[in-house]
Parts: sequence; structure tokens; C-alpha cells
Amino acid sequence: MSFKPLKIGKYTIEKPIVQGGMGVGISWDRLAGNVSKEGGLGVISAVGTGAYKNRMYLDDDQVAGKEHRPKDAINFYSKKALNKIFENARAICGDKPLAANILYAQTDYDRVVRDACEAGANIIITGAGLPLTMPDAAKDFPDVALVPIVSTAKALRILCRRWEKTHAKLPDAVIVEGPLSGGHQGFKYEECFLPENQLEVILPPVVEEAKKWGEIPVIAAGGIWDHDDIVRMLELGASGVQMGTRFIGTYECDASDVMKRMIIEAKEEDIKLFKSPVGYPARGIKSELHRRIEEGTAPKIACISNCVTPCNRGEEAKIVGYCIADRLTDAYDGIAETGLFFTGANGYKLKEIITVKELMDKLVNGEE
Repeated sequence: MSFKPLKIGKYTIEKPIVQGGMGVGISWDRLAGNVSKEGGLGVISAVGTGAYKNRMYLDDDQVAGKEHRPKDAINFYSKKALNKIFENARAICGDKPLAANILYAQTDYDRVVRDACEAGANIIITGAGLPLTMPDAAKDFPDVALVPIVSTAKALRILCRRWEKTHAKLPDAVIVEGPLSGGHQGFKYEECFLPENQLEVILPPVVEEAKKWGEIPVIAAGGIWDHDDIVRMLELGASGVQMGTRFIGTYECDASDVMKRMIIEAKEEDIKLFKSPVGYPARGIKSELHRRIEEGTAPKIACISNCVTPCNRGEEAKIVGYCIADRLTDAYDGIAETGLFFTGANGYKLKEIITVKELMDKLVNGEE
């Protein structure tokens, strides 16, 4: 099966493979730049850019504590650092399309969307909540394509109705994400395990709903691992796929070597769904951090960065036992003892580190 290019708004992606946005610091300049260079769509995560290069773009009064955590959302989502990440990615991929992934649940959502558009994002991808106001955030950037993430056909219908009514606009593409993805899910904990919520079941109804609104490309995500999986999703009606975890196993991935090693060494039973301060269950590796949470010896929780609105300035973090901003930053910094390491359900299949070019060749042509 030959893969057709993926059209998103005015942009054409040569190979219909979208690299998932992964933060903090998993998909920044090196990974996203190289994925776009090799014909896919590189996606820069806008989460935690204030942690970029050990906070080198923040002044002393913008950080706190010995770890130099970014103070408040204005610094955790640093515009200066985001600009530099895009600048570096552009040096790799030139004028090929680049996207930014911006969580709807994050604090300062509208501001970060504008920052990403000004930094040079051609496409904005948003999940972690149904982004009903997404067009308003990007209203000054008509050339930027908007791609929401949904988990059901009903969610897409609600979103299209709202966008059409309030902005006379429809999504340029939509990502439908099943419950095998890494990080935050679009389902409640128990719902993630129900057969009717698996990607191959929820994808066709979303494809049918998208057709009712015109030519909206549907991108399948969550648990897609290899060439055969991509073919299967395309045969079910998808126009492309989004893959995150598989790209962690590349030399160019911006993740710490510690994180890459942890995923490579993880067994299937090590990958779990956890409670999160964001309000959605999240999938990752059960690590030393979770043992410390259970023992009551996890790092102290103090809301410094105000990263996501559902956390209510650390109240939800105290309930689940960890600050997601601090623990994801620890993972980026390679601190195994207190880092939070997200991965998709198939992360245990990762057994080697290869180049982005080699991975893209495998995904398009099949494994050797």
C-alpha cells in the first residue's frame, strides 16, 4: 500500500505521519525538526519551554528554588524559549511544515497559541480537553491550520457546531486518539479498558462524522507502532496517523538518555495508567517516583509554575501525590528517582535507538 500525502489546511505533509507532541522536552527542536525534514510532520510541544536548556532563557527573578523552577505560567510557558526552539527546528527542516502541540488544559492557553503562531508554527494541535475556543486563540493568524484532538464522533460533532456558529470555521484536520497513547487520555480510567473505546472502534464513526462537515482529514493516534498499524488505520478511513512513543527511540529525540533507557528497559507490566493533577488518567512507566508516592516520601508539592488550570494551583497535585510540572521537568533533566516518564502502551516494544530517517523509512516501507 502506497501512502498518500496528508493535506492539513494549506500545508501538504509528504508522508502521512504526524509525530506526537510530547512534553516536557521530549519533542522540541531536534526531534520535530528532523521529522519534518524527513517528510513527516514534526510537532513541537509547547509544554514547559521554561525548562529549556536548564532555564537559560529565564532571569534569576523568574525562577525559584535550587532546581530553578520557572515561576508562574508566564515563565513555565516561556515565549523566548519557544521562539528559540522553533528557530533551531527551522534550521533543520527549512520551510517544511512544523506544528505546535498546546494543551487546552494548560494555563495561558490563548497566549501560548499566539506565541507559537508568532514563532512560526504552521499548524496548532490541541487536546487535553475539547478546544471549543481554539479558533479565537488563533484568530489573528488565518494561515495557521487548526487540528483538535477528540476521542469520539460526538465530541467532533459538538466542536464543529460550535466552531461553525462562533467563527464560521471548521477544523483543518482532526486527530482521534484511542486509549493506548502515552500521557493524558481522553477517557476516564475505567473507560480506557472498554472494547468500544479502542481506536479501531472509535475511528470509523469519527471518519463518518468528519465527512458530514466536508473534507476534514482524520488522523488516527494511540498505540500505533509500525507500518502494518499505519496501513490498518488508513484502511479504516484515516488520512494519516500520529505516533509519539516510537519517536522516543531516536537519537534526535530531545528526551534525556535516562528516559530513553528507562523505556527500553521497561516490561509490558511496568506501563500503567496513573492519576494526574490534570484530571485525566495518564500512562507512563511505574517508576521510583510512584514507589515514593506510595511510601509518602515523594518530593514536597508546592505550586511554583501554575502549569495547568485543572490542578487549581496545586490542590489536585496534593491529592494525587505529585506536581506534574516538576516531575516531568525532572524526567527532562534525567533524574530517574523523581522523574515522571510518560510512554504509550506499546513502549515496552522499544528495544533500540535509531535515527529519525531510519524510523521513517521503516514506517513507510515496513520493517526489515
